[in-house]
Amino acid sequence: MSALTQTNPAPEHVLSVSNLRAYYQTKYFGVSREVRAVDGVSLHIDRNEIYGLAGESSCGKTTLIKTIVRAIRAPLNVVDGSVRFNFAGRERDMYALNETELAAVRWRHLSYILQGSMNVLNPVRRVRQSFVDFAWRHIGRPMPEFLRLVEGHLARLRLEPAILDSYPHELSGGMRQRVTIALASVCRPDFIVADEPTTALDVVVQKDVLALLREVQREIRSSMILVTHDIGVHANVTDRLGIMYAGRLVEEGRTVDVIRNPRHPYTAHLVSSLPRIGDTTPKKGLEGSPPNLAAPPPGCRFHPRCPLAMDICRKEHPPMVEMGHRVACWATAPPAQGAIS
Repeated sequence: MSALTQTNPAPEHVLSVSNLRAYYQTKYFGVSREVRAVDGVSLHIDRNEIYGLAGESSCGKTTLIKTIVRAIRAPLNVVDGSVRFNFAGRERDMYALNETELAAVRWRHLSYILQGSMNVLNPVRRVRQSFVDFAWRHIGRPMPEFLRLVEGHLARLRLEPAILDSYPHELSGGMRQRVTIALASVCRPDFIVADEPTTALDVVVQKDVLALLREVQREIRSSMILVTHDIGVHANVTDRLGIMYAGRLVEEGRTVDVIRNPRHPYTAHLVSSLPRIGDTTPKKGLEGSPPNLAAPPPGCRFHPRCPLAMDICRKEHPPMVEMGHRVACWATAPPAQGAIS
């Protein structure tokens, strides 16, 4: 094949999620209840890519990533769909792994930065012990060599090795969050999940933490999914962006395209809520509230709050269609344009 006709190979998907449905299912006093927190989500993330996930509180972001990393427990259950990772050229179905195989994947290939650093660090043990508990068996080095490796990793992230002798309460919130990022990246995993990593941090510390997160991702060339409701953070950090509403993905594309040209009315509202220098016009709130996911409305779940709602919106769920980027909306992507997988 000549150089003129040669095409670039398709990006390699490190994560593929297909029609994922994860419901909270309870039964008390003979009454069954089902909350459809994640309902038919499909997405993929390419190698060395940062994928953003945005949406207001209770839209299903945290439930989705917990399901992706198989960090679930009753009453949350996966009722349909698949989650497949491609680590070191080998594709794995997360829900086909036994406990031993799952333990070998976690932290070595797949790490998780939880929301709130104190959820990770044991308050009665020194930081050093957290690195030992999480990473030592995966790195497989003698303890003195392992600790030297950890100290070198901290130094690369501009953290003093002396913090290993500290208890979590002796560190500031920003410092604890930096430690959790170091903890999640010390094994140089293929994939990092970051759930609201800047929650409860002031804007100056938030900027430093995000810069560190981006620097770590570039250094170890891992893929990442970053969850936050802050569209401004996504604009500065992520490569592609998915917008969730009421348990479903409603828009997805390159971050710059989604922010500059939002196709879904919900996305347009999120983007318009961003403050802009010199803009003194009042911001209009979105009327109504997110639906009850134990009894979601038929059709498009956004239609009770949507200014563009039509009859079809109240009856049928819109498919994801390609309009420069993917969007699920009858008003902006009419049925004649057809659905895509």
